[in-house]
Amino acid sequence: MAAKTSNSGNNSIVEINVIPLVDIILVVLIIFMVAAPLVMQPKIDINLPKSTSAKQERDKTPLRVVLGKQGELFLNNNPVTLAELQNQSLQMVQANPEVNALLVADKDSTLELVTEVVDAVKGGGVKTVAFSIQKKK
Repeated sequence: MAAKTSNSGNNSIVEINVIPLVDIILVVLIIFMVAAPLVMQPKIDINLPKSTSAKQERDKTPLRVVLGKQGELFLNNNPVTLAELQNQSLQMVQANPEVNALLVADKDSTLELVTEVVDAVKGGGVKTVAFSIQKKK
């Protein structure tokens, strides 16, 4: 039975048997575990067609421009001036019009220096300039 009764004459429930409840919960859990992957599958499988004239994936590495606090300027780990930076940016844009720039500037560099560098890079035709930052601890 699901409950034990006392020996007294009033037939009241003294202790509830929880084993059937645990059995039902485990069965429901198993049903959910089996059904969850079926629900989580995508409804539409898409296989994209292949083409020989598809746009080729170009080099996704950005121009890495490093600006020191004293105005030192490096492009891809090579020292450059602002004029050289603009010329090399122009050459990179001609080779790949979708090239991006990543500016790594020292936190003590002035806003004026950062603005000059961004102007030089954008003057070379680069559309997007991202700033590299470091997460606070």
